[in-house]
Amino acid sequence: MTLQGLFITFEGGEGCGKTTQIQKLADRIKTIISVPFVVTREPGGVPAAELIREILINGDTETWRATTEALLMSAARHEHVEQIIRPVLAESGLVLSDRYVDSTIVYQGIVGGVSADNIAAMNKIGCGDIYPDVTIVLDINSQIGLARAKLRGGREDRFEAKGHTYHENVRAGFLEIAANEPSRCVVIDADREPDEISADIWRVVHPHLLTSGMIRNE
Repeated sequence: MTLQGLFITFEGGEGCGKTTQIQKLADRIKTIISVPFVVTREPGGVPAAELIREILINGDTETWRATTEALLMSAARHEHVEQIIRPVLAESGLVLSDRYVDSTIVYQGIVGGVSADNIAAMNKIGCGDIYPDVTIVLDINSQIGLARAKLRGGREDRFEAKGHTYHENVRAGFLEIAANEPSRCVVIDADREPDEISADIWRVVHPHLLTSGMIRNE
């Protein structure tokens, strides 16, 4: 856990609705919070990391080996942590991030085959002592999620193109992490109406905002 501030991450497979739900939560929080507050994403969040995102998220599915992906993700994460996440937390602020270390553990580790020890070493270099306090895992059938992602369109489809079996394994990987770390991770059914999902997320996040003293007035 972080020593100062509150760090909340959102995880899940393609098309699970992370971006929508983070924005809905941010819109709700911004009127009541009394501390520095940032919404960010991985890979990305800062210009240097966004450059790495471009080469990771686009192109042919076989462009990079899983180990290379993990190294690139860790490089992007290091810039993200040092430029955005650590400074906000040091001011006792709130960070909401679309993906973080769990995505590397799942995509490049559990599914990609990079050893847990190597992933842990890369994550240690990439983010040091900065670890999420709360992780929302948005869970959805992988085929439904992929169909949603395709409807979304856009160029960032390298991981989406890896096929159904790959994405079923991604889903199982996130559920495995959540089962192993129940004090940090909360699994939320993402195959429902957005407002139902956001209500469940608020029930998870709200107590943490209260106990951290971040809420000004409601």
